[in-house]
Amino acid sequence: MHEVGITRSIVEIAEENARAQGATRVVSVTVEIGELSGVVPEAVEFCFESCVNGTFLEGAELIIERTPGRGRCSECGDESAMGPYTFECPACGQFSLERLQGDELRVKEMEID
Repeated sequence: MHEVGITRSIVEIAEENARAQGATRVVSVTVEIGELSGVVPEAVEFCFESCVNGTFLEGAELIIERTPGRGRCSECGDESAMGPYTFECPACGQFSLERLQGDELRVKEMEID
């Protein structure tokens, strides 16, 4: 489960930034996870409590914002919803979808004390 490593990285990024800001603790951390990123948000939530023990984030709230997948056909230009197993353009049937959004994985914001 690579979500353990991802969650540890989220904690490290948040803790490093909190220290740089002179904070004593992190109250909440907001993470954006795209539907096409290959990361399971529920697994990150599950790992979070264990990963924050003994850090500035202990007791912090994890807020996950899920970004839906969206693509554009390079043949006809149609934009449409896109899932992890969507390859065909719903408008013209070509297999030429380019991802516009949905593969995000980032720490979006933090609330610190």
